[in-house]
Amino acid sequence: MKRPKVLHVDENHPILVDGLEKLGFENIIEYETPPSEIMKMINQYDGIVIRSRFIIDKLILKAAKRLKFIARVGSGLENIDVKYAKSKKIHLVSSPEGNRNAVGEHALGLLLSLMNKLHSGHHKIINGSWIREEQRGFELEGKTVAIIGYGNTGKSFAKKLVGFNNLKILCYDIKPNLGDEITSQVSLEEIKNKAQILSLHLPQTKKTVGFLNRSFIEKMKNPFWLINTSRGKVVVTEDLVEGLKTKKILGAGLDVLEYESNSFNSITNSNKFAPSLEYLIKSDKVLLSPHVAGWTYESHKKLALTIVKKIKDLRLTN
Repeated sequence: MKRPKVLHVDENHPILVDGLEKLGFENIIEYETPPSEIMKMINQYDGIVIRSRFIIDKLILKAAKRLKFIARVGSGLENIDVKYAKSKKIHLVSSPEGNRNAVGEHALGLLLSLMNKLHSGHHKIINGSWIREEQRGFELEGKTVAIIGYGNTGKSFAKKLVGFNNLKILCYDIKPNLGDEITSQVSLEEIKNKAQILSLHLPQTKKTVGFLNRSFIEKMKNPFWLINTSRGKVVVTEDLVEGLKTKKILGAGLDVLEYESNSFNSITNSNKFAPSLEYLIKSDKVLLSPHVAGWTYESHKKLALTIVKKIKDLRLTN
């Protein structure tokens, strides 16, 4: 009996390929093959494993006559035509459990670094300035933190905050009844009235693109720190910059940017940065990282193991 074939278009931890091999799959590696060539061969495969290099659109899904599953090594499914895939009864597998701890830790690191001005202090010292008053920071104790999107990474971030004294944690999510012993689930209006720190943990969908915009910022009662470890396009960068200039936003820790390519491998396709991106790069109130919140050595392995387990649970092999 022929083994079902799985196409790998992005490199992942070796245990993913090994794990699928042990489950009875035949693995085909095409890490460098362009989408146009993948289109010609996609009808040969029972499964495909992707990260962010590859977009699975309707055209590819129509050509994938044998496809039984798409596995995304990561949390979001925005590079898959989910509706059409489901209409073809193709199983969709992702692994948000694999990097939720990494993202939670990274978000906390960004927040503490911002509030204590560690980034700007470091650069001032290496440039010869030892000015203490300018580097006076803020304590997290006693603040109100709002988490927008209370799924895997939102909950992970909340758990990291538990040890801080007298800290109030609010959450907002489109799904009801997600509040727990750590957070109180409230309306967006209450968050806008009370939050001093805002952390975004949203998927990229039609409803979330541009979620944090000028209107949202203006309706925030308190000046606030912003953390975004979700997707760049949920924040309108020009409006963020305006908020930083008016001091409505006290600082921004951004692991993701609106200008990222679909593959997350670059932030611009031109030789010139947009003015708002240039501002973020130069501002001492902004801390940037290159979409690596969920990209630790540990999560690299955990993401792969999660995918193997979920594919095993599909019971597609004997």
